[in-house]
Amino acid sequence: MKSEFLAIIDYKAGNQTSVRRALRHLKIPAEVTADPERLKDASGIIFPGVGAAGQAMAALKEAGLDCAIRELVGAGRPFLGICLGCQIMLDYSEENDTRTLGLFPGKNLRFDKNSRDESGRTIRVPHMGWNTIRVKSSSALFDGVEEGHQFYFVHSYYPNPELKHLLATTYHGGEFCSVFGREGTWAVQFHPEKSGRPGLRMLRNFYEYARRGGGSGC
Repeated sequence: MKSEFLAIIDYKAGNQTSVRRALRHLKIPAEVTADPERLKDASGIIFPGVGAAGQAMAALKEAGLDCAIRELVGAGRPFLGICLGCQIMLDYSEENDTRTLGLFPGKNLRFDKNSRDESGRTIRVPHMGWNTIRVKSSSALFDGVEEGHQFYFVHSYYPNPELKHLLATTYHGGEFCSVFGREGTWAVQFHPEKSGRPGLRMLRNFYEYARRGGGSGC
């Protein structure tokens, strides 16, 4: 039976602590777990993100979490992937030449270090620091988040999903996808738990959606 808490996936690397701290600040009940059975009890699941794609997928498979995630997402359990957790939701990552979860069609690509920013300067890889998102499609995740807010990014690879799943973009040597998903299953390339009030609002939006058992809209 589902309970009103969020499960934070423990894959032996990542920022589980910072995500847990942000949820605690919001007074949102949450639990860090690597137990597939415990995921089934949660209202929603968060895959936090720091680390490498190959290591993350190996840890998921060893714990049986890869199959559990696919099963629960397929059954409609709300899911939020953050940074690396966003990238592993696609089919494949150039990082470590890794076959990932395949929750959405698409690949993760490495930034071209020869690309230039809007000022004509060569970009830095990894993309690190504050940047804005450009909303392309409405989503319950964006409720109360105004256009122009900045979010905190740290990544060398970026998601490239099918266009129909694109929700927001960011510019770094070119426009790339920074949010994708469908109703109840979302992926953000930035770190909402480190992005101040707008990021915390997104985490709150996800919890409220999960607690209600879903909702309408993308």
